[in-house]
Amino acid sequence: MDGMDHDHMPGMNGTTMTMAPPSPHHHEGMTHMTFFWGTRSEILFSGWPGDRTGMYALALVFVFALCALVEWLSHSRLLPPAKPGAVGAGILRSLLHAVRMGLAYLAMLALMSFNGGVFLAAVAGHAVGFLAFGSGAFRKPEEGKAGADLPPMSC
Repeated sequence: MDGMDHDHMPGMNGTTMTMAPPSPHHHEGMTHMTFFWGTRSEILFSGWPGDRTGMYALALVFVFALCALVEWLSHSRLLPPAKPGAVGAGILRSLLHAVRMGLAYLAMLALMSFNGGVFLAAVAGHAVGFLAFGSGAFRKPEEGKAGADLPPMSC
């Protein structure tokens, strides 16, 4: 491709297409690969939250609540204790596990926006969720005997 004019590329039917140089301030379609700070970000969906600061704050609240929900599901007792050989209870626990993992992956995808505020909201959501549901700080003494429905998530 030596000697080729990079501003003009051959098009279809013998026409020539002119390519404009990229603008240094044009970030559309660009994916951040390092952490950045700012309210202009795309989190989970194209164009969301957009340029509005209020929608960015709502996105941070959503990520916080999502991570706290993952902790609640990880440390709650929603189903009665399983009896050996109970296939129905195993299926329900498997569905509950699938929901928990789906929400955890959704939080991970939000973190892949590389936005510093989203990262802090996710860490805070997990911390508050663990404090409320997993640490035992707010558990009554008689509640400490029963474990959670699902095993803890491991790294």
